Amino acid sequence: MTIQTQQIQYEDNGVILEGHAAWDDISNDPKPGVLVSHAWGGRTDFEDEKAQKLAEQGYVGFALDLYGQGIVGSDPTENAALMQPFLDDRKLLQKRMILAVDQLKKLEQTNQDQLAAIGFCFGGLAVLDLARIGAPISGAVSFHGLLGPPNNTCENKITAKILLQHGWLDPLATPEQVLEFAKEMSKMDADWQLNAYGGAMHAFTKPNANDPSNGMVYDKVAEKRSWESMSSFLDEIFS
Repeated sequence: MTIQTQQIQYEDNGVILEGHAAWDDISNDPKPGVLVSHAWGGRTDFEDEKAQKLAEQGYVGFALDLYGQGIVGSDPTENAALMQPFLDDRKLLQKRMILAVDQLKKLEQTNQDQLAAIGFCFGGLAVLDLARIGAPISGAVSFHGLLGPPNNTCENKITAKILLQHGWLDPLATPEQVLEFAKEMSKMDADWQLNAYGGAMHAFTKPNANDPSNGMVYDKVAEKRSWESMSSFLDEIFS
């Protein structure tokens, strides 16, 4: 097994975006493609490593970029400022996500008929929006993602399967919000499932998360369980 990686630049109205693709070159056969959508701080080594881990499992991983080449936040204030325009304009978020899907499909290593998306925190919201707008993906996995719906998808039907990986003590997605999300998914006829990890907070997959006062704490057990659950989910949707 030899994991190959490539930095891929693409553009949205003059904004240069840069993603990170990874695949195993052991075979020339097209492989299912999986987007990795970043948290509020922008695309970092964390997302690139997830793309490479997916490549080790036989997929083409593509860590996308929503903000622009090299743009990352250095603290919560900067991160929030980077994310907020996309929360205010969900159509912009959805457009950038579709551009990432297009880049993944262009890779010769990708089977264009087998696509999925995973995302972390803000990225979890982004992949859920991909499903909400009917993008050509078979599944979406949100890890400790934000759940609030956009205002342009309420009449849609969701064809992608949905997996929510949720820390039950996440202050950014309360039990009440989870219930509203369940109602939304059911109304949209989605095939959805929820794994709730007791005791886990927001950012439970992020090894550097250590801010219990704001509900952001790494949880090794929840991280392992959620990745294994995601792996089974991908096996199912690509079988």
